[in-house]
Amino acid sequence: MTKTVDPWNERYGGADYYYGVEPNDFLREHAAAIRPGGRVLCLAEGEGRNAVHLARQGLDVTAVDGSQAGLDKLARLAAERGVKAAAVRADLADYRIEPGFWDAIVSIWCHVPEELRRTLHRDCVAGLKPGGVFILEAYRPAQIGRGAGGPQNPALMPTAEALRRELDGLSFEIRRELDRDVQEGRGHGGSSAVVQVLARKGVSS
Repeated sequence: MTKTVDPWNERYGGADYYYGVEPNDFLREHAAAIRPGGRVLCLAEGEGRNAVHLARQGLDVTAVDGSQAGLDKLARLAAERGVKAAAVRADLADYRIEPGFWDAIVSIWCHVPEELRRTLHRDCVAGLKPGGVFILEAYRPAQIGRGAGGPQNPALMPTAEALRRELDGLSFEIRRELDRDVQEGRGHGGSSAVVQVLARKGVSS
């Protein structure tokens, strides 16, 4: 019987951090939009660099990822930085986002099939408290062939227009497509076609 290899556990299994230990640039720039001391959910968090950065800002962070190797790295990085972040091992297809519970939901390079993404984003809208924020950066289909990171399947990559539809119920402060230089460990390096979102749930929702 052939043993199935989990590509994410294999990717995160080395001694180094595949995407580095520094937070994503877009998240770093806009983390101040999150309510001080708020509860933050980080989707597909991998080795924990974004979750640890947010925890260092005094936020109450929960990180979800399907890779145990990634979550073990998160625990190590959090200990090294003197903070705590809750870690949940789960497939996003099965993870329940509690409605009206989160002050922020963060989605950085969370590339899932389109049908799951629509459901996930609907649940993110419901999961935010009034005034809560959603922060996303993802590769868009124009990334394919650049060799700078990201999936090579356009069905896993949203556009700004798709995100407008999928995040119905949020007010967009930023929703844009752009090319930018992404340098994140061994995993991301070079000119990249991305989409970025900063959106907020209205207080009357």
